This record gives sequence, C-alpha cells and structure tokens, in this order.
Amino acid sequence: MKLKLFIEYDGTGYSGWQKQKNAKTIQGTLIKAVENAFAKSKGNSKLIDLQGSGRTDSGVHAIEQISHLECETMIAPHILRMKINDELPADINILEIEKAADNFHARHSAVSRQYLYRISRRRSAFEKRYIWWIKDDLNLKSMQEVMNLFPGMHDFKSFSDPDKENKSTKVLVESIDISEEDDLILIRIRASHFLWKMVRRIVGTLAEAGRNNLGKKEVSDFLKNYSDIPARLTAPPSGLFLEKVYY
Repeated sequence: MKLKLFIEYDGTGYSGWQKQKNAKTIQGTLIKAVENAFAKSKGNSKLIDLQGSGRTDSGVHAIEQISHLECETMIAPHILRMKINDELPADINILEIEKAADNFHARHSAVSRQYLYRISRRRSAFEKRYIWWIKDDLNLKSMQEVMNLFPGMHDFKSFSDPDKENKSTKVLVESIDISEEDDLILIRIRASHFLWKMVRRIVGTLAEAGRNNLGKKEVSDFLKNYSDIPARLTAPPSGLFLEKVYY
C-alpha cells in the first residue's frame, strides 16, 4: 500500500529533512514514529519506505511537506494519522493521510514547489524562530525591480554551493512575488525544483537590493556569471517555509 502524507513542522531543532546518522532529522523522527505506531497496533503492519518531496535544510520549516509512505497495514488512513501523531513530538504534525496510486512518488511525481520567506520589519518577542528581522528600512520597490530578473530558466550556480555530483544548476523559476502584510515582507518563489540554499540566497540578494546596495545590473551578472557574493548574503533559515508542492 502507498499513502500520501501532508506534514507540517517547525524545523528549528532539526538538521533538515533527510535522515542522518547521529543527527535529529524530520524524516528520521517520522520513520521512528511510524515504526512505533505499527508496533503498538494489532496485526502485521510493516514500514517499507518513507520519502519526502524535497530535502529542506537545517532549521527550515514546512507548512505543507508531502511524503509518501509505503507500508503493509490494514489500518485506515485517518486512524493511522492519529496513531502516528501520538508518537510524534509537538513540532511535527501530520495534517492528513490519503491513499495514493502505486506509481506515486512524493519527489519524482512533483512538478513544482513553492517556498515562502518571511522578513520582519520589527523585533518580535514571539516570532524569532519564524522570521528574519532586518533593522534596516528596506526599499520594497527596489526589491521588486530586482525580483523580476529571476523568473524563467536561469543558471543558479551563484546561488548554490558546489554539488559533488556535478548536477545541473539550471532551474526554471515559474513565479516570484513580494508583498507586505502588516510588519512582514513576504517573498514567495515557485520553481521546478530548488538547489541547496538557493531560496535563502535569492532572499539575501533581494534584501541587499532593498538596502539599495545592489541593483539590476549586478544581480543580472550573478545569473550570467558565477559570483560568490550571493553566498555571503545567505538569509538565515528561520524565515523559510516549504509552503506547497504541486503534482
């Protein structure tokens, strides 16, 4: 049986999504919770595999991460959701579980992903783990002008660390939007896929444009020729959320 899981989590205390030895991760915690839920249930339930739609970095959150669970069980999806949630810590929650087609794959079946980044214009007593507070008065118009350079197919080599497997650094950015909501600046980026640290470096570059320290010419050059400047501008993970996965 293959199941589709809709998951939300606070990534603050985790070393990202992917299971690792000697590190607390979202995937590792979920696997343990599923195994515990099956061990406490009647019948011969068995976990075969659990995969996510993407590997969120250390400290990054998810409003709706998608995972597929391949297992042998007679437990109904809505009952299984409750049983697994009972085994999970408070900062991970399964929103819904539904049956999926046998050929569904959380990562390979996805056509695009959308991330949300939250910049705060003010210090907050409650939101520190979920925002990037920038003291400077950001010029939203300058950020939006630079933002318009990113949609389309580009080489994002300047916006990611070198890949040991030498995978392509070309990414199709479908849309990017910057809006304001009270004291927050909200940046949404939707793309075919994302490179490691890509969103955080785009956000850091936009913030520097908002400080009027970068313009369209400099950022355009980052997309045409490799530069290590975006790496030095990497935004913190606290404000970043995987918001939606499209299939």
